[in-house]
Amino acid sequence: MHPNPATTETESPSEAEVQRAYLEHKMKEVFGSEMRRLSEDLQTALADDIVTAFINRIGLFVKIDSERKRYTRTKRNSKPQTLNR
Repeated sequence: MHPNPATTETESPSEAEVQRAYLEHKMKEVFGSEMRRLSEDLQTALADDIVTAFINRIGLFVKIDSERKRYTRTKRNSKPQTLNR
């Protein structure tokens, strides 16, 4: 886990920092056989890169999905409704 310069030693890590450290640990497990060929520093850097890419991709997909839903909802609501008389 990367130290956060804004936190002091007495502060506990945030939930996001804990989750990120967990994901980095899992990446080292998942890609363990390939990553063991690298030094510990490079393993840590690679795991950090993988987690960063994963988090960024999820954020992008969430944004795309919300925009698609907003467009669909707007398009559906813009159709004039006919009254049954």
